[in-house]
Amino acid sequence: ALPMQHDQGTTSGQRPDGATPGPAADNNSAGIGGVATARFGIGDVVKHRVFPFRGVIFDVDPEFANTEEWWQAIPEEIRPAKNQPFYHLLAENDEAAYVAYVSQQNLLPDDAGEPVRHPAVSQIFEAYRDGRYVLREQIRN
Repeated sequence: ALPMQHDQGTTSGQRPDGATPGPAADNNSAGIGGVATARFGIGDVVKHRVFPFRGVIFDVDPEFANTEEWWQAIPEEIRPAKNQPFYHLLAENDEAAYVAYVSQQNLLPDDAGEPVRHPAVSQIFEAYRDGRYVLREQIRN
């Protein structure tokens, strides 16, 4: 099993953190019920706005769907809003591959054009084309 990472990519048991909600938080266009519309989709390669990691999205929550304990562990002054999409990433940095859970306000498109080296990529995705991943047929159904 892959260790679950917090918004910036710390390993489980470490104190989670996140980027300061600033102007980026203001450009989340609110959808129905005040929840922001997802800016990214499954298969998109993204990078964290502040912390040095990138990954491929394999699931999207329309709004925060983790534990209250996870949420409260993030220092209040840098805690991202709950009413925005949160993304599950097969993430990587220079040291490790892991699963990360990241708020939309803390993600940017990764235009490096490089594939993600996470070992689980081939289990979920069948191809890397034009800068994004294509889900395996059995996962789509």
